[in-house]
Amino acid sequence: MAFAVIAHYRCAPADEDTVRAALLRMREHTLAEPGNLGYEVHADVAGPGAFVLYERYADRSGFDAHAAAGYFDELIVRTVRPLLTERTVTFADVL
Repeated sequence: MAFAVIAHYRCAPADEDTVRAALLRMREHTLAEPGNLGYEVHADVAGPGAFVLYERYADRSGFDAHAAAGYFDELIVRTVRPLLTERTVTFADVL
């Protein structure tokens, strides 16, 4: 069963360019993963520094492999997350 991740990120406007660049680099890596079915990065129209990510994986293990990748640690854990002022993540099975 396919597995989805929907993430809402918000950062200070001063950090928007850094977060955007890291998310776009992350997209390049993620789309090459064997378990990934899609990785979309959106700029939320709610205002500067707001992003929505929609990710799809073949199954939960595909996401787990994604989260264990070195570039996930570099780009998300060490670059993006420290700059976030808000973060919500929803995990869902695709029906």
